[in-house]
This record gives sequence, C-alpha cells and structure tokens, in this order.
Amino acid sequence: EVQLVESGGGLVQAGGSLRLSCVASGFTLDDYAIGWFRQAPGKEREVVSCISCKGGVTGSTYYADSLKGRFTISSDNANNTVYLQMNSRKTENTAVYYCAAERASDSALYGGRLLKQYEYGDWGPGTQGTVYS
Repeated sequence: EVQLVESGGGLVQAGGSLRLSCVASGFTLDDYAIGWFRQAPGKEREVVSCISCKGGVTGSTYYADSLKGRFTISSDNANNTVYLQMNSRKTENTAVYYCAAERASDSALYGGRLLKQYEYGDWGPGTQGTVYS
C-alpha cells in the first residue's frame, strides 16, 4: 500500500539547478519523516537531506554538510509531495536519487534522528540526476 515515486531527474550542466519530487501514496506525510538519499556508482548510499526527521519534530530538516546552502527540502503535505531543490550542482553530485519514508516517532529508536539508510523502511525506485562539465 505504501508507495513512493521520484521524478524530476535529468541532465544539467555544472552550476545548473534541478528539482526532484517525491509523491507518496498509502499514507499521509503528517506523521512521517521523508529522507532524500543518493548513490553514485560504486559508492554507499548516503543521506542528502530529510524533513521531519529530528526529534520527531514536524518540519525539522537536515542537510549534508557539503550540500548545505545549495539544496533545499520542502513539503507540500496537502498533495503528499516532498521536493528537493538542487542548485549550483557539481559533477560529483551525479547519482541516483531516492526518497524514503519512516514514521517520525521512530527517531526515538535511533538517537533522536533519522539519517541512515537502514532507519527508513519504505523507498522509491530512484531517479537519475546527472551533472556534466
């Protein structure tokens, strides 16, 4: 019943922008944390950003240090959609991007935050985001 579908991936030149969307079905976003992760070829899947993922606080956000100030996560709960705005993209940002969902209250089981792949139970199929020089 739970389903997540990413869209908005594509090809951009270095310095360009891309906005990814994650549409959720089978649940509402009110009580859930949504994370954005990326995985480059041969690399471990890593967190990019998440919303409502700290201390079970609705609207709380996290950004990877290397991306802070360039990426922005936002939520449109009425349409069960979470966005990731990616500005000033760099070649090293090329990866498959995934969105994931977990009940926000489960952050209490993991030190008060949901930042790791194994802490999320539901995943979308991913969308490719490529940056060229």
